[in-house]
Amino acid sequence: MLRAIEWAVLGIGSAAAIVYGVRRHRPARAGPWLLLAGAIVASAAGDVLTALNRPGVADICFYAMFVLVACGLLQLTRIGAILVDRARLIDLLALACSTLLVVWVFLIGDAGQIGDNSGAYVIGALLLLAVVARLLVAVGRNLSAALLVIGAVGVLVSDIVQPLWPGRLSESGFVVLYLAWGAAALHPSMVRLTEPAAPRASPWRVRWAALLGISVATPPVVLLIEAAHGTVGDGVVIAVAGAITLLLTITRLTDSVTLNGQALTRERGLRQASAALVVAADEAAVDEAVRAAIAELMPPDAIRSTDFAIDDHQLTLEAGPGLGTGPPPRSWWIEDADRDYATLVCPLWLEPLGVARPSGGALILVGRRDTLTATRDTLEVLAGQAALALDRISLVEAVGRRDSDLYLRAVIPNSADMMVVIDEDQRIRYASPSLRELLGADDLPPLATLDGLVHPDDRNQLRQAFRGSGDGVVFCSLLRADGSQVLVEATYRDLREDRLVQGFVVTMRDFTQGHEPNEQLPHGHNLDELPARVNRRSSRHKFRY
Repeated sequence: MLRAIEWAVLGIGSAAAIVYGVRRHRPARAGPWLLLAGAIVASAAGDVLTALNRPGVADICFYAMFVLVACGLLQLTRIGAILVDRARLIDLLALACSTLLVVWVFLIGDAGQIGDNSGAYVIGALLLLAVVARLLVAVGRNLSAALLVIGAVGVLVSDIVQPLWPGRLSESGFVVLYLAWGAAALHPSMVRLTEPAAPRASPWRVRWAALLGISVATPPVVLLIEAAHGTVGDGVVIAVAGAITLLLTITRLTDSVTLNGQALTRERGLRQASAALVVAADEAAVDEAVRAAIAELMPPDAIRSTDFAIDDHQLTLEAGPGLGTGPPPRSWWIEDADRDYATLVCPLWLEPLGVARPSGGALILVGRRDTLTATRDTLEVLAGQAALALDRISLVEAVGRRDSDLYLRAVIPNSADMMVVIDEDQRIRYASPSLRELLGADDLPPLATLDGLVHPDDRNQLRQAFRGSGDGVVFCSLLRADGSQVLVEATYRDLREDRLVQGFVVTMRDFTQGHEPNEQLPHGHNLDELPARVNRRSSRHKFRY
């Protein structure tokens, strides 16, 4: 009775540790770990019943334990989990099942025993060890996976040793199982075992196809051999093994068909998006093409929000730190409060064409982590194509603006009108020759700004005028090369929305020479302050120069 209580305490404690670890670390999928906790409970129940001398019911609990462990480990190897390539695991399991069928029929026989050992327990422990060992190989250095392997080794050792030398020492492998699996769930590395990962198609290799074919053909061959000897004594075992290998083969083919269908869907979506982005003539068309491609590639309930920002200034504060620190990665994650959801940021930046559109931008998607992980490569390609389309549009517009500037240079070289085209940051993109003559300069310095040509007293009102939107008139003094000043009337037009201009067009006239005494001045809202400004400028001319 005392031994039964010890097994109950160990089993309940290990299962409670797994449940606590799930609640504390919150893995992407709790299902596999809860199934392992159920397997621990079933194993503990079997040990308790064995201690109470009820082996028949205990066997049922142990078989249930292997079934729950198998379901839990299959959940860990589901597409999108850490073991993204489970094709090799399925091939190995099918081969192991066929091999164990041959061992059972031709070595173990009807007794179901290997000496004093139960063949079913040993075979189940071997399969368990094979699966967790494959999991450890897939995940690499991971303490939780290593602890799962240690627990499986303990079960196998005890299943072999305990019938031969009964006692507490031979049963210590079962104790190792409870302790190791409980500790595996308590360690933070358990989260990695259920983290979503992009599925990848396995290359077709002849040797793996041959192994799968041998595994499927083994049960009929064993049945044929027994029938040739006159008596089929293991028909149930052969049928079960054949069903398992067939189920594994169907699962293998289903995975291949699923991956192939997903690849075709992504290829079709990217092809349609590429066609739409090639003909996109403006940023709005690029935005529409990207959103249509996302709707084609992603399930509608998997995405919470999509933000297509073509400028770094449009990005949220959470997305900003990944930008402006050198060549950015193709994408990166921003964690969400809900572990099932995350934010994927794909920058709209191509290093060779960064000079064409230095404003950056990013495609930001908030959705289910497993869906975003599975389509991450596709979204990175889509963001790159969108960036290429935006760069092409920017280059076309830059060429158009250059041609427009060249047209102005060719048409008005001898015009007396002083015309300036400035960008939004007041940098002068084009200045007519008459302005350079008025300033007494052969050419303007590189990256010159209109603010730098104006008298310091007038810079504030000039900045306020260009900070807003719409057209208007300002009166200001320009600084000439010899240090003198000239008062001008600057009429500006806001053409920042014009695709070929994208800036302000400013036309200037020398105020002191451009008006007759009785001429009516435009824009009446400036008339009240104009005489004072003229008198003040005249006084400065008198006393300064």
